[in-house]
Amino acid sequence: MSSEKTRRRFLEAAGIAGVAALAGCSGNGGDGDSTTQDGDSTTTQSGGGSNRLSWHAGGTGGTYYPLSNEIKTIVEANTDFSLNVQSTGASVENVGSLSDGSADFALIQNDIAYFAKNGTGIDTFQGNEIENLQGVATLYPETITVVTLQDTGIETLSDLSGATINTGDLGSGTQVNANQILEAVGITDYNEQNAGFSQASEQLANGDIDAAFVVGGWPVGAIEDLANTNDVQIVPIQGENRQAVKDAASWFADDTIPAGTYTGVDQAVETVAVQAMIATHSGVDAETVETVTAAIFDNVDELTIKTDFISADSAQDGMSIELHDGAAAYFDA
Repeated sequence: MSSEKTRRRFLEAAGIAGVAALAGCSGNGGDGDSTTQDGDSTTTQSGGGSNRLSWHAGGTGGTYYPLSNEIKTIVEANTDFSLNVQSTGASVENVGSLSDGSADFALIQNDIAYFAKNGTGIDTFQGNEIENLQGVATLYPETITVVTLQDTGIETLSDLSGATINTGDLGSGTQVNANQILEAVGITDYNEQNAGFSQASEQLANGDIDAAFVVGGWPVGAIEDLANTNDVQIVPIQGENRQAVKDAASWFADDTIPAGTYTGVDQAVETVAVQAMIATHSGVDAETVETVTAAIFDNVDELTIKTDFISADSAQDGMSIELHDGAAAYFDA
């Protein structure tokens, strides 16, 4: 199915009547898994003076969720705030939660943030600018991983022609990224499946699909689990293909999956990435945002996930939307 047909199908299937419906979408941005929300579903408006903050993460099979729980530990140890971390479908759903105020903070992709703020890119956002969406900090590269099994014979992007490919949850940032990449390199003949990362791994193991796109900071738990029980192959995005992808969308940057990241993958694999970021909304009090931001970036040495990338010095690299005043106060100090 072509990417244009995919976009039309999503628009018809979603039936989005307004921005508020975004929070109920099941398919979302990178790191999503279409999981149900974990923990207490009570939402907290920090502007109302409560010390409880709602933080929306991503699927448990990705990076957003465990990283968010490490951030929760840091914030609660260094401030008077408590964080309620919830598992979600990630970027697109999280934008909806920020839009309607049911989340105070959330992790999203920088490209999804740009689409949402400007009402473009994804059909869900067309004409629905999320004006209250604001940035806090960028964190780490969201690696585009094209994973298959060695016995499929798929070694290059060209080999995906005619294949059955899981491009991510329907309407998700992963799906948008996958379709952009396939279109950029001239792959238009493929059968599309749509599911989160954990289900995509099961589909690969069962032979139901030939390849899957996964967007998330390496190592992605779902791919780790797959590689521990199957001989996986990571398809590179390199050379002319990589340049074509970057020419097609400015938010893609060079990235490399190091050798040994996944069992049986003994050589580094070149690819591209978008950027993970912390977002909030304009209704959150500036002092609250500054306090939470300071707690995170004054204590990054307490993180164990993505430690090579997360720092105050790089926290504005790739920031695609305007900063919240509270975040600006911290980084400008």
